[in-house]
Amino acid sequence: MLRAALCLFLTLAAGPALAGATAWQEISPGVKARLISSDRIVDGTTLAGLELDMPQATNTYWRIPGESGIPTQFDFSGSTGIADPQVHWPFPEIADTAGYRDYVYRGPVVFPIALKTRGGVLNAAITLGVCSDVCVPARAAFSLPIGGDKTDPAQSIRLDQAEAVTPIAWDRTGEPVGSVTAGPDGLVLSGLDPSIDPNTLIADVGDPSILFETPQKSPERSLWTLKLLGGAGGRKLEGRSVQLTFMTSNGPYTVSRLIGSASH
Repeated sequence: MLRAALCLFLTLAAGPALAGATAWQEISPGVKARLISSDRIVDGTTLAGLELDMPQATNTYWRIPGESGIPTQFDFSGSTGIADPQVHWPFPEIADTAGYRDYVYRGPVVFPIALKTRGGVLNAAITLGVCSDVCVPARAAFSLPIGGDKTDPAQSIRLDQAEAVTPIAWDRTGEPVGSVTAGPDGLVLSGLDPSIDPNTLIADVGDPSILFETPQKSPERSLWTLKLLGGAGGRKLEGRSVQLTFMTSNGPYTVSRLIGSASH
């Protein structure tokens, strides 16, 4: 895969809404995108989503793209009758390729969008990276009525399936992670729940330039270390909030911790 992204943008006009979905748009050769919506509005809350139809050899990126990925960005500012749209990110694949670590989706994927409405129009401008042999930043614009008489239960099924693989707040007995402290090379985690697969753990400190390696078991007690990836060394971590996302035998979860000092 060529890591240098081509300066090419594909900007496409939105097609008419068909029941609970817009028309498909080709955003890159062999890659299509559309907006879909649920047929259910409960207490003023519902789901919409961005659906991508990609070949298995093609990928796009998580909310943190990684070392060489292209950020995925959503702009809902043109919407009417829509409040507080929030993108839900399905758990990504951690891809280590040619010395780079990225967080990716391959093949078909749906990004649910939770929003509040009693009926309105969701206008979405989207920029994302599409990578196969080359990485291409692509853009598309969609407009989809939400609510009303036109519903499509099939889209609700797609959205429910995507929600099922989206990390949720920890809801099981006990704490999934004990303390998180800043170490000399990155982060030190204690008390990792045995149901967590350490190879899937992603640490996000709110700065996409600060990335971490796969956790390594420390010889000291039940500690795990997450070393900073190259280029992020020397960055101050104490006092930051870190969001830990991980896969367990019960599905994907996320939890936030304040990074303490190693001296405490």
